[in-house]
Amino acid sequence: MKILLVEDEPELLSQLEKLLSEQRYLLDCVADGKSALDRIFSESYDLIILDIMLPQVDGLTILKEMRQAKITTPVLLLTAKTSVDDRVKGLDCGADDYLGKPFSLAELLARIRSLLRRPGRECEPELTAGSITLNTISRVVTRAGENLELTPKEFSLLEFLLYNKNRPVSRITLAEHVWGDDFDPFTMSNTIDVHIKNLRHKIDPAGTEQSLIKTVRGIGFMISGEY
Repeated sequence: MKILLVEDEPELLSQLEKLLSEQRYLLDCVADGKSALDRIFSESYDLIILDIMLPQVDGLTILKEMRQAKITTPVLLLTAKTSVDDRVKGLDCGADDYLGKPFSLAELLARIRSLLRRPGRECEPELTAGSITLNTISRVVTRAGENLELTPKEFSLLEFLLYNKNRPVSRITLAEHVWGDDFDPFTMSNTIDVHIKNLRHKIDPAGTEQSLIKTVRGIGFMISGEY
């Protein structure tokens, strides 16, 4: 599942980014309203976690513009404003749920799971290629029906490549989506290759000559529909 996190408090943003990445969600993070709108209108998300008090464009304005544009992505509002009137205003603007600050991380994860399982999302989406199946809700990866144990980073790499099946993905793009700001191309130049090697070892059956993850020379990697 791909989530957009919009939060302008650096410490909270870093904490939530770490938490959600550990839960194996594919994550994009922005810290202002304008950047959030740019992402929302250019990319597809399964859930948006949206702070109300944001620089440049506030969260409620973002929410109104989304709904006016018929973007129905579920939205979880985060805010320090917890009065009934504020909650009603947020829900009337099109929010699907509302969480007041401060909140427990366990409650946040529960709200996320609830939103991702609401009516219209009962069928757990699965990404497949060859004998590999990745369930984006249960976070389970199987090969020919047998569970595979992947690290969070390996899961995120495989999920992003499957989302982009039949399209080459550059190393830099992979790094931005999986490691975010923690990725330093000068000190971690071999990190992607090492993780891809380990991932291939786990998802490719023993004795297989051709890997599910193909190297695209000069670009990066790709999973194709044929295996």
